[in-house]
Amino acid sequence: QVQVVESGGGLVQAGGSLRLSCTASGLNFADYGMGWFRQAPGKEREGVSVISSSGRWTNYKDSVKGRFTISRDNAKNTLYLQMNSLKPEDTAMYYCAAARMSSLPSFRTTDFRYWGQGTQVTVSS
Repeated sequence: QVQVVESGGGLVQAGGSLRLSCTASGLNFADYGMGWFRQAPGKEREGVSVISSSGRWTNYKDSVKGRFTISRDNAKNTLYLQMNSLKPEDTAMYYCAAARMSSLPSFRTTDFRYWGQGTQVTVSS
C-alpha cells in the first residue's frame, strides 16, 4: 500500500521561510518523478514544482522561481520544498505527489498517480 505523507506546514509571516517534507512508502521512491502542488480556497490545484527521479531535472511555477527549491533524498524516500521569501499569495494547502514516470513530470495533475493529504501553509501579511 502506497502512502504519501507531507509535513512542515504552518503559519509564517510574509518574508519568512518554511521547509516542507514528504515521505513516500510502499513504492520504490527512486523510480518516481515527484511534485509539489497547492490549492487555495476556491481555486484549482496548481503545480508548484516538479523533479525527476534522479533529482537532476527540476521545474518551477513562474511565481515561485528564485524563492522555492525542490530537492529529494532517495536514500530517505523523502522529497523537500524549501520556501523562502514567502508571500500571502502562497497561502494554500500544499500536496506532494508521485508521478507516473521517472522523467521530469509536467504540472498536469494527470501525470501523478499517488497523492498525500496535504499540509497547510498560511502566510500572514
